[in-house]
Amino acid sequence: MDPLALLWLLLTAFGLDRTRAVNPFAVQQTPPDPCYDEKGAPRRCIPEFVNAAFGKEVHASSTCGKPPTRHCDSSDPRKAHPAAYLTDLNNVANMTCWRSETLHHSPQNITITLSLGKKFEVIYVSLQFCSPRPESAAIFKSMDYGKTWVPYQYYSSQCRKIYGKSNKAAVTKQNEQEALCTDGHTDLYPLTGGLIAFSTLEGRPSGQDFDNSPVLQDWVTATDVRVIFSRPHLFRELGGRDHEDEDGGTSSSSSYYYAVGEFQVGGRCKCNGHASRCVKDKEGKLVCDCKHNTEGPECDRCKPFHYDRPWQRATAREANECLGAVSPQKSQLNGTESQWKEHSIYFINVCMFVSHTGSLGCET
Repeated sequence: MDPLALLWLLLTAFGLDRTRAVNPFAVQQTPPDPCYDEKGAPRRCIPEFVNAAFGKEVHASSTCGKPPTRHCDSSDPRKAHPAAYLTDLNNVANMTCWRSETLHHSPQNITITLSLGKKFEVIYVSLQFCSPRPESAAIFKSMDYGKTWVPYQYYSSQCRKIYGKSNKAAVTKQNEQEALCTDGHTDLYPLTGGLIAFSTLEGRPSGQDFDNSPVLQDWVTATDVRVIFSRPHLFRELGGRDHEDEDGGTSSSSSYYYAVGEFQVGGRCKCNGHASRCVKDKEGKLVCDCKHNTEGPECDRCKPFHYDRPWQRATAREANECLGAVSPQKSQLNGTESQWKEHSIYFINVCMFVSHTGSLGCET
């Protein structure tokens, strides 16, 4: 029997419809672009919410294991507690912990610093401890890759003494970028598993109108996050008994260390509503996959020849797509193509000048 006829009989016998058979050469349909609706009209799009710290490198000013001690040895994987454990994959059955050196006097600041590699809109910062939580700690952010730092939040049972701030201050619309100090999350107990969690928008009056609040948009923006542990709970001050320090030396109630199992920074890659994802560029840097005729690391400017209206952040109501600068004028010209090109260049140059001087010009 003809092989093709035999194949047809087999397909028929098993009730398979040729029209439903998988075609290996069929072109897969491209998934819809979140930055445009089903009719192709632009709309606001944002990258997914992620733990931006996951897998990122963290620099710690102090890490145990050099020199090795009884409980910490950087050369032994079973006893090492590197800073990489702050942002690795953790679960209940496998809680890896970074650990500072054992310190024998207070106060002594210990810092952990995380670079996000790009501007993110940070919604929360959290730390889960393997040691008792610090009695005083502070969270800072940078918007310029670590060149300058501004405070996000202070924690202390002695806010005024340690940080010179009241623990009763309130945020108003006049001071929405002010870091507060709270005595929450500063208890000694639990001795392990305690949490410090900071929400960047909680208690900020304009949080419910974030799209229209440049102040809060700036407040949540960060390229780097730093946590400073300023002061531990000291057993002597708490009336506790002396305890054996971790290196097996003489007992001392003033020795201490910090240990953190998980450092999270929840947020979104900052793309100003003009991209649904971030990707690596040719240099390996994280950048927005910009749409709406925008460009830049954060889709923060219009592409060339798209200056018909000034760049704006997209909102839930308006995509604020950058528009071609010259199309409205073309129908008004009756000259040659060379005259048209000359006029186009002149119009764009004027538009760029007006935009840089701060005017809302270039409108037609």
